[in-house]
Amino acid sequence: MLDKTGFKRKRYEDVLLDMEDKAKESYGEKINTTERSPLGILLRIFAWFLSKAWNTAEDVYNSGYISTATGANLDRLGPYVGISRIVEQSATGEVTITGKVGHTEAAGFRVGTSAGLYFETVADFVIGASSTVTVKVKAIEPGQSSNAAAGMVTVIANPNPDVTSVTNSHAITGGREKETDPEFRSRYQLSVAGGGAASVDAIRGALLRLDHVRAAAVIENNTMQVDVAGRPPKSFEVYVLGGDEQEIAETIFKTKSGGIETYGKIMNTVKDVAGYDHIIKFSHAEEIGIQVRIDVTTNERYPADGDEQIKNAIIRYVGGEDAAGSYYNGLIMGASVVYTRLISAVYAVEGVEDVTLTVGKGIDSLKNMNVAIQPFQVAQTKSSRIEVNSHV
Repeated sequence: MLDKTGFKRKRYEDVLLDMEDKAKESYGEKINTTERSPLGILLRIFAWFLSKAWNTAEDVYNSGYISTATGANLDRLGPYVGISRIVEQSATGEVTITGKVGHTEAAGFRVGTSAGLYFETVADFVIGASSTVTVKVKAIEPGQSSNAAAGMVTVIANPNPDVTSVTNSHAITGGREKETDPEFRSRYQLSVAGGGAASVDAIRGALLRLDHVRAAAVIENNTMQVDVAGRPPKSFEVYVLGGDEQEIAETIFKTKSGGIETYGKIMNTVKDVAGYDHIIKFSHAEEIGIQVRIDVTTNERYPADGDEQIKNAIIRYVGGEDAAGSYYNGLIMGASVVYTRLISAVYAVEGVEDVTLTVGKGIDSLKNMNVAIQPFQVAQTKSSRIEVNSHV
């Protein structure tokens, strides 16, 4: 039922009890409604189907709330704050192709790895005087599995006598799976302040709705003096992690209040609707690399890939890139790394009996305490910064 306290679903047992009461009211108290009686069998069949209807009603009710909606219903809540779920993405990078000087190939030339992972060039290319050319490529299939380590792309899928070899000196990254429900909910919560304008929260929310912006913070100087960071009176400085610089500048200009000065190390020119130029300044956030060392005592339920699961759990909490190249937002800018939350992330992996953990900003500063992060900084980690030693 639905009342001022919310929606309460009737379970199968509740529906059956109501139906039995109604049967006794209609046919008398002595009517047989046991599970082996004809009437009792009918009541139980109908009660089961009605309980399914109650389940559906509860799902419909929950679909209207960010904390309980799932799947496509959760996606439909995103436009209310101007965001949408990040779909699975294909890895991108560069490869160096060797061949005959002057040979030309159209976009779509395919190369790959010996494991069957294929990429295609995104633009036409001409092999230069050095018999090589570096060209951008994109994975054919999206997802986390489309990432490739340096030196793995060696196969020419479109054989051509004028193209002799291919390689990638740097890893091809950026492939990721579709954003999960918990990740989308987290980004939704960070963006809800963007409905207004000309406020710190509105600027931050608008920036967080941009593609590839992973974190943002706004620090204002509302005094009449230059502050300790050099910000002029009545100005603000935006710190952003990721994103396109021009797009960031345009978003700041559209959201900030008129007459208020921006401050930062990066300057971009933005035009208003009348065509006049405005200089918008901001700064890139300082990434703080988090180092973690973990000693784990395990039991027989500890999975074969338990060490990797622990690393991924830490990365999902802190934020950063896992070994497969997938990126996780993790902590918001300025949020400290909480020691006990790291412990909880490790215990979430099945088979963990005991944990000893140290964390710090470097290998020489590992301690069993929280790591403080400044408002203009953001904690990040990756698989190579997490050491896991597991034993029985």
